[in-house]
Amino acid sequence: METTARRLRVKRGAEQWRVLLSRFDGSGLSVAEFCAREGISDTSFHRWRSRLQAGGSSKPDQAAPGAFLDAGVLRREHPSAARLELTLDLGQGLQLSLVRG
Repeated sequence: METTARRLRVKRGAEQWRVLLSRFDGSGLSVAEFCAREGISDTSFHRWRSRLQAGGSSKPDQAAPGAFLDAGVLRREHPSAARLELTLDLGQGLQLSLVRG
């Protein structure tokens, strides 16, 4: 009967990859040799090395918490006041729209 070895996937965070990359730098091995020894794919190795060199983290899409901005009160000065629309571009495709009237 034939058996197949399955690779167990290990989810590593940015700090674990920093340690791995530091060990690679001092190993004197090629990327292929180091990856084989550590049981990691060379694709993951290159992706994480690029991400960390660029100053990224393990969650690049995570937004920083925002501060409160008081926009004041949107009220009508006169009953016949014109319609008011306010749209804020929050970045990454997000918009906040406020409409009065």
